[in-house]
Amino acid sequence: MQWWKAKRDFKETEGVNVVENFDEIDPELAVDNWEDVNSDPSVLYEVYVNVDQNVVVCGESTDADIVQLALNNQAEDGLSADEDDKEIQEKPLPSVSEAMVHIREFRCFFQGQSNVEDSIFVSIDSCFCMSQKTEKPTLSGQRIKTRKRDEKEKYDPTGFRDAIIQGLNESGSDLELVSKFLDTAGSKLDYRRYGETLFDILLAGGILAPGGTLAVDADPLKTSRTDVCIFSADDNLDTLKNYAQVITKLIRRYKYLEKTLEDEFKKVLVFLKGFSPLQRSKLGKVTAILLAGGQIPPTVLSKVLQDHLVKDGIALDFIMDVLKTWLGEKDSATVWASLRKAGLDSRLMDFFPMSKRNIENLSTTFKSNGLNQLLDYLKAQENQSVKKELQQQVGQMLKDGAQVKEIIPVVKEQMKKYSLPEQEVAVLLWTSLMTMMEWNKKEELVPEQAVKHLRQYTSLLSAFTRNAKSELALLIRVQEYCYDNMNFMKVFEKIVVLFYKTEVLSEDVILKWYKEAHSPKGKSIFLDQTRKFVEWLQNAEEESEGED
Repeated sequence: MQWWKAKRDFKETEGVNVVENFDEIDPELAVDNWEDVNSDPSVLYEVYVNVDQNVVVCGESTDADIVQLALNNQAEDGLSADEDDKEIQEKPLPSVSEAMVHIREFRCFFQGQSNVEDSIFVSIDSCFCMSQKTEKPTLSGQRIKTRKRDEKEKYDPTGFRDAIIQGLNESGSDLELVSKFLDTAGSKLDYRRYGETLFDILLAGGILAPGGTLAVDADPLKTSRTDVCIFSADDNLDTLKNYAQVITKLIRRYKYLEKTLEDEFKKVLVFLKGFSPLQRSKLGKVTAILLAGGQIPPTVLSKVLQDHLVKDGIALDFIMDVLKTWLGEKDSATVWASLRKAGLDSRLMDFFPMSKRNIENLSTTFKSNGLNQLLDYLKAQENQSVKKELQQQVGQMLKDGAQVKEIIPVVKEQMKKYSLPEQEVAVLLWTSLMTMMEWNKKEELVPEQAVKHLRQYTSLLSAFTRNAKSELALLIRVQEYCYDNMNFMKVFEKIVVLFYKTEVLSEDVILKWYKEAHSPKGKSIFLDQTRKFVEWLQNAEEESEGED
């Protein structure tokens, strides 16, 4: 038997077939008389009793159901209202010309009506006339407001100067108070912007104008300079060191002032002519102190090489003051290394006036100023430069096929002119002879080629090995050359024998070299090579002594 339930007002229960229309029920299944209905033996009693448990009936609505229903209705109403507002907002506003068309239509409408007061037409006409006025042009765009913190202050070095001078004058000669003032003033005053003015004041007492003069304020009652500065300090080294210490503390506190200090000295050194001799002397000493402390680089000294300063001797006097004080603070090796790093070691002669640029005058000036140590470095460097030029000159003469008798006078003249030691010249000539040749790449052919080449110039070498020191220097150089050039490792003995036979090397020098004076480079190889030759020399010497 099937069970039906009307769809309306009832929920479908799982497992129950629902018939939407009662007319669809098969008439044969309809029961007119329930007494005629017989029980179906296939239907259990429990099923028959519990058949209506799954039937869902329409129950009463709870409070929660009512609230939820109200909220759903409200949300639907709100959504529809938003859509209506959106439609209203999306309607574009009419332009002036479109509005005037509607106003004209409105006026025509009133003209067709009776009992319309004239004031209405006057109002409409006034609106129409106002719309006919030409609109004034307006600037479009956005006005950008500058923040107060982004507004640049007016550049006012004199105002900065006045503040610094006031603080320095209040501190007086107590440099500890000066350092404290400068330290605290950095948080109020713009050191980054007015750093040049700050160092002008510390060095010269005021703002330096081009040429080295102090800029004076137009107001005579206004103080434009101070005596708390290096130029007004006592001319003794301890006082100047204290002033230099003030600058050192300042740039250590404000690291960005290091570059400003370097630029300041580059500027001030160009103005040397505008300062008095005493001021230049003080500035030179302070420059040396700061150079020794590493506060400024030695490259600033190149700014002294101005034509007008060199011509008047100001550059020479200044560099002498700097070097004397610098050597008092650092050793000569450090000073010379700094000069070399700055490229000034080869330009010291440029500080002399043109008429005084010679070795003799340079030596005299350095000795009179107590710069003997630097003079030794300078002479050694000049010596190297001269030897390099002489080597190039000899090499060129050899390539040009010059005779030995032509080369010897040229070399001797250079030796005398530049006071070159003979042993250095002998080594120089050996280097020139060996570099002029293009040696065979086959090792077995090199000995014959080397001996043949050197035999042509033994007279040149013997002319500059007139003492044992020169001979030994040459022999050691030959040993090192053969060690550095592998193809000559087996040629050393042949060269020594050749030089002995041509009287370039003496017997005593060869024996001394063999016993104690040889170079450590390849000594075991070369001593073994020359062992038989040395034994022969020793035997010959013993025989000669026996005959005597």
